[in-house]
Amino acid sequence: MHVPLYQAKADFFRMLGHPVRIRVLELLQHGPVPVRDLLADIDIEPSSLSQQLAVLRRSGIVVSTREGSTVSYALAGGDVAELLRAARRILTELLAGQNQLLSQLRQADTAVPAAPATEGLLTDRGSPRPTL
Repeated sequence: MHVPLYQAKADFFRMLGHPVRIRVLELLQHGPVPVRDLLADIDIEPSSLSQQLAVLRRSGIVVSTREGSTVSYALAGGDVAELLRAARRILTELLAGQNQLLSQLRQADTAVPAAPATEGLLTDRGSPRPTL
């Protein structure tokens, strides 16, 4: 059965959609890391880390090697590291835009004089109360 490209991309991003998996990929950007070091850097139970590593391994974006009793993981290719860098750039731009908007909103709040109090001057329908 043929899977459309957009569906394959959605599945890929869904696979990445777990904070532990993203953290593992970030830690692997600079080379292979033993599982014990991953556990030390990520506050997670060993069984949970093992499950997340299995998802990444099945997807093919990480590979594992064993030397004696030490199992290490590494990125299968440099494209994943580039994807993480692109995500950081995108988030930086989005957050910078939000900070700029927040700054503009704060400036607008200080630049606009407060409206005069009209409490008690309007009826329930918004029309002025008759003066006596």
